Amino acid sequence: MQADYVIVGAGSAGCALAFRLAEAGKSVIVIEHGGSDRGPLINMPGALSYPMNMPRYDWGYRTEPEPHLGGRRLACPRGKVIGGSSSINGMIYVRGHALDYDHWRDQGADGWGYADVLPYFRRMEDWHAGGHGGDASWRGQGGPLHVTRGRRDNPLVQAFVEAGRQAGYPVTDDYNGHRQEGFGPFDMTVWQGARWSAAKAYLRPALARGAQLVRAFARRVVLRDGKAMGVEVARGGRVEVIAARAEVILAASSINSPKLLMLSGIGPAAHLAEHGIAVVADRAGVGQNLQDHLELYIQMAATQPVSLAKYWNLPGKAWVGAQWLFARTGPGASNQFESAAFIRSQAGVQYPDIQYHFLPIAVRYDGQVAAQGHGFQAHVGPMRSPSRGAVTLRSGDPADDPKILFNYMSTAQDWQDFRRCIRLTREIFAQAAFAPYAGAEIQPGAAVQSDDALDDFIREHVESAYHPCGTCRMGRADDPLAVVDPEARVIGVSGLRVADSSVFPRITNGNLNAPSILVGEKVSDHVLGRRLPPENAQPWLHPQWETLQR
Repeated sequence: MQADYVIVGAGSAGCALAFRLAEAGKSVIVIEHGGSDRGPLINMPGALSYPMNMPRYDWGYRTEPEPHLGGRRLACPRGKVIGGSSSINGMIYVRGHALDYDHWRDQGADGWGYADVLPYFRRMEDWHAGGHGGDASWRGQGGPLHVTRGRRDNPLVQAFVEAGRQAGYPVTDDYNGHRQEGFGPFDMTVWQGARWSAAKAYLRPALARGAQLVRAFARRVVLRDGKAMGVEVARGGRVEVIAARAEVILAASSINSPKLLMLSGIGPAAHLAEHGIAVVADRAGVGQNLQDHLELYIQMAATQPVSLAKYWNLPGKAWVGAQWLFARTGPGASNQFESAAFIRSQAGVQYPDIQYHFLPIAVRYDGQVAAQGHGFQAHVGPMRSPSRGAVTLRSGDPADDPKILFNYMSTAQDWQDFRRCIRLTREIFAQAAFAPYAGAEIQPGAAVQSDDALDDFIREHVESAYHPCGTCRMGRADDPLAVVDPEARVIGVSGLRVADSSVFPRITNGNLNAPSILVGEKVSDHVLGRRLPPENAQPWLHPQWETLQR
């Protein structure tokens, strides 16, 4: 079995790659270990907490004991399903800030500044403001990826934005447009009441154009004389090779792409030798530079029955499910993350470094409610932690999960940033807009005030936002820690690229699904030897950011 291009991973970037290459007339095979994405728990936006906790859809990765979090092992969900993590994520659409990409460029990812990536964000989007405002001049129309907004008819959702305004922050009509900084509506990858994953946007159109999907477990890249020749896979009880006439492209996630490189002999030589793997290319950066966003849930009891808690019982869930199944309407047609905020933690920070997701119920991602009765919460966390971890091999056996250690909260800045997050959130919840609704603070709780008490709460309760990235960092070919060059070609071998969130030099400001799809879109043009012209649109920056926090 062979094709011009063999892509490993039918996730966010892999699906985009498959479509653009098939659209250009290339023969494409996509290798995916996961199964069908057609189940109702995946496609109903309001059921988002279920698929990421189901072994059927998730690789089930957990971190090694995190030394700065009391040895806790945190969940690291990755989609093992058609569409990858775009089929199990929270459906939140955030491009990231313009200066994120300028930082990439300045760190050696030439051609990846904001002017370079903005045309690709436009190309991928079919943006629908839905009568809720927005910044159309910065957005895309007619692309494969539907981006919409929720109805925002819950009074708590509106109170969050108004409380931000009362606290002195700007209100932004479109954080994906000219101005990210401020409080405003969330964008979501939902269309006509259902999840609009990369599989729907890109993969199915690619298959209609002749691309092939092969259900198999990728074991390693087959290399001959320093050139990628194909991918060794296991399927149906047999091991075989799927050959690539032109290139192999790994789009297997920031966890599995470095794992596959190392199993193939590309990585830190000493580490490969530990596992008896012959070194093809000694690349010290493979698996390093691992980053993520952490977040806390700041939860409040509600004094009025206005939250989603009224649906958090068997009859309520049945009613929501029936509405969605028969009409694609009701609470199940939204991910319920309908208000957002991006703010700066202090004066002297040039652009937002804190993100908020507001949710009109007090509940965890695993579906466990914090307390009986009505409530609401803000998910809050810093965007640019200096902590770095690594993905390494557990053994030379492809069937073994890799070791994942984020090294969360390993710097003093991490603790300072999270304390600011908590205190700023309390200030927002204390505004007049929440006065009709806010009861007691569920967590951290009113008694948790001192730095030491806050640190104890953070250590015990901080959770991953599920945004791993950076383990095959993009940079110039002479950078000893770069894994791929600015065209996503693996340095030291030929015929092999990586195209997923692992190539990020630094984590972007917000959720990672949109930037991951961007990588697939842009790398497809590098493969095809073409480029969209740059657009020199200038984003809004607070004119007094050096002296004012808001």
